[in-house]
Amino acid sequence: MAASRYNSNDLRRQVGSPRSKGRDTKDTLCRNIVIYGHCRYMDTTCNFNHDQNKPASGPSDFLSKKSFNADSPSFTPSGQNMGQANKKTTLSSQAANAAPFTPRGVTASTQQNADLTMFNPAGAREFTPSSNTQNYELGNSNMGNGATQDNGVFSDPFAMNSMAPALPNNTPFNPYAGDHNAVSGAGAGFYPSGGPYASVPMQQPNYHLYQPYDAYRGELQPWQRSTYDYFIPAAMREEIQKKMFATQQTMPAGLPKLDNYHSLFSLDTSHRKNTASFGYHSWVYKAQKVTTGLHYVLRRLEGYRLSNDQSVMSVMRDWKNVRHENIVSFHETFTSQNFGDSSLIFVYDWHPLAKTLAEQHFASPLGNNRQRYPAVPEGILWSYVCQIASALYYLHNKNLAARCLDPSKILVTEKSRIRLGSCAILDVVQYDHNRPIQELQGEDLVKFGKVILCLATGTPPNLLQPSNMKAALDSLVKYSRPLRDALQFLLAPATPSGQPPTIAHFLTMIAPQLVQQASNTLRENDEQQYWLAREIENGRIARNVMKLSAILERGDLGSQTNWSEVGDRFQLKLFRDYVFHRVDANGKPDLGLGHMLSCMSKLDAGVEEQIMLTSRDNETVFVITYRELRGMFERAFNELVKFSKSPGL
Repeated sequence: MAASRYNSNDLRRQVGSPRSKGRDTKDTLCRNIVIYGHCRYMDTTCNFNHDQNKPASGPSDFLSKKSFNADSPSFTPSGQNMGQANKKTTLSSQAANAAPFTPRGVTASTQQNADLTMFNPAGAREFTPSSNTQNYELGNSNMGNGATQDNGVFSDPFAMNSMAPALPNNTPFNPYAGDHNAVSGAGAGFYPSGGPYASVPMQQPNYHLYQPYDAYRGELQPWQRSTYDYFIPAAMREEIQKKMFATQQTMPAGLPKLDNYHSLFSLDTSHRKNTASFGYHSWVYKAQKVTTGLHYVLRRLEGYRLSNDQSVMSVMRDWKNVRHENIVSFHETFTSQNFGDSSLIFVYDWHPLAKTLAEQHFASPLGNNRQRYPAVPEGILWSYVCQIASALYYLHNKNLAARCLDPSKILVTEKSRIRLGSCAILDVVQYDHNRPIQELQGEDLVKFGKVILCLATGTPPNLLQPSNMKAALDSLVKYSRPLRDALQFLLAPATPSGQPPTIAHFLTMIAPQLVQQASNTLRENDEQQYWLAREIENGRIARNVMKLSAILERGDLGSQTNWSEVGDRFQLKLFRDYVFHRVDANGKPDLGLGHMLSCMSKLDAGVEEQIMLTSRDNETVFVITYRELRGMFERAFNELVKFSKSPGL
């Protein structure tokens, strides 16, 4: 009987939620939540609250949602008789005579109108922070503990007192509200009146310029590759593109057209005239040759009058055949009066985006002249030493001298790749001096040492004088002993036998470093060969795509109508759709570059892999191998070549 009275199914049955009694039940906690922890009718018919964190509201909450009621009882402290308070249903007459509320700590008393007996929203004043809120007043110099702030050594670097004149009063500082790209005058109030940063505009801090991380490739399998794996590195491609853009860069500067050169473009970064190098004002231009279309660099000596034609002919005969990897090749020299004066023009090879050693290592970002710059690392110094020594060894063996060894005339064309520029100019300008070549070659070694010493000490060439050269050598304690010995040999050459030093003697001193630089060069060459081989494969794919495009969608050919729609060409058309016109399950285009490159590579190789080609109406299906497609592809293109006058791809 007990079993029939208390059925097991009834014990597991949950009690239904109480029904609504004519009021909103959404704030009442469900009884099933309290008893069982869940309610099976929560998403269906139960209208009660199922969130235990939300307190159930009582009648007081229900009344509080109503609008303001003037008949509501006035506030009564707990110490008074609650029974008497409940008898009063109107405002007390004593409320009008009550003293106004005064916050603690404020000395000024608020004037209260005695006749005001009820709250008037229109008369309420807007909240304004008082002068005691020192956390928001930038101009307040009083600290919380009674101390005062100062601008001495121990002042708080994060204090914002110096910004007070630039901000309106009673306004919290917002570092994101200003225009960070405005001119320097817009942020003048945020910087001191003096110093090197007086005219610097307010810039957004670097730590606010968030850069997303590159895609993590750890989840790729060994047989998977990204899109950029099929091409050269992005940095290499961007560098080549920038060089091509610099080559095509032009500007309507009003420069004249010379006899064989046009589209002159000024390469001087400074308009100041300097005669320290050649004795004449010199200017550098980029120009394009009329006959070949190639770009060259023209160095013009302003106001030079050629008095001896033999000097030009002799220099051209000696320097025109000089070709070295670390020397800017010289081509020709001529005179011109197209600039309004008598000018001597020297023509050199064009190296886009090249910088001089002075621009690379002695250029200040703020444009001010400094006496010291960061020293060049020893590895880069050895690279410069080996390259300049190699160039001088080549020139001295040809009975020539560089003569123009200066940081402003040595070019940095690539990463740590330097070339000696402006060669042969002093041979023309100082042709009548008739100095022996051994003396000029000895000067090359001394100038070579001064260039390396300037880079090692971070001293500009105009500040390195013979009086302080010994002190500069003594300061190179952080560099290795072989480098200091090499500089000592160049600046104060001396040999045990008394013979004049040569560049060959210097090369014997740096032989270990020459081996290391040769190894680095071979390593870079291997990397370049690797990427070149990758691009060759991409060239084969591009050639096949052009052949396929020439075959497809062609009309009549000879006596055949719709030549590209019949025979083998129809299967090539289906292959084109299979490679380039794929769609996913939703009918959206599938632009998988890996699939395209893989299919075109297999077509080029003619592998035995089978693929299924389907027409767009799904009425025709072919199962064919890449080898068979390769044969159809070659036959179709050879048939085109027969009807064409061009030899083909």
